[in-house]
Amino acid sequence: MTVERTLVLDDAQVRQKVRRMAYEVYENNFSEKSLVLAGIEGQGHGLAKLLEKELARISPLAVTVVKISLDKQAPQRSEIRLDVDQQELKKKAIILVDDVLNSGRTLAYAMRPFLSVEVKKIEVAVLVNRSHTHFPVQPNYTGYELSTTLNEHVEVVLEKKSAVYLH
Repeated sequence: MTVERTLVLDDAQVRQKVRRMAYEVYENNFSEKSLVLAGIEGQGHGLAKLLEKELARISPLAVTVVKISLDKQAPQRSEIRLDVDQQELKKKAIILVDDVLNSGRTLAYAMRPFLSVEVKKIEVAVLVNRSHTHFPVQPNYTGYELSTTLNEHVEVVLEKKSAVYLH
């Protein structure tokens, strides 16, 4: 049985969305000396790296990419790990990055490590916002708003040929 998938964004469109998001991030953070892009393991971390490349092209910001590791299926029972010492985040502007915002649960739990450190601010960036939030998480930066039903699945591919599909 093959699952039908519909192309929502092709490679050029994904790159355009990432570029626009990077400009928005820079506009809202131009007074910062440095910025931390904290990407959720998997496609969120991949999106953070793409945003870092674009920000390096367009701004003088010193950008650090951090990987957040957690169990997306059970984040409330999961150990949430960062690949940097939390003290390195002190007084920094943090942007949590994930590929898709669905219920907001993963992003809400991914904030936990940043709440025990005195950070300057926390913002959220997502490539696709499905707007089915059950948690008080709203993205500051959105690549694409997509109305879906709860049983539809959004697949983000961030490789040499990036794309967004709907199953």
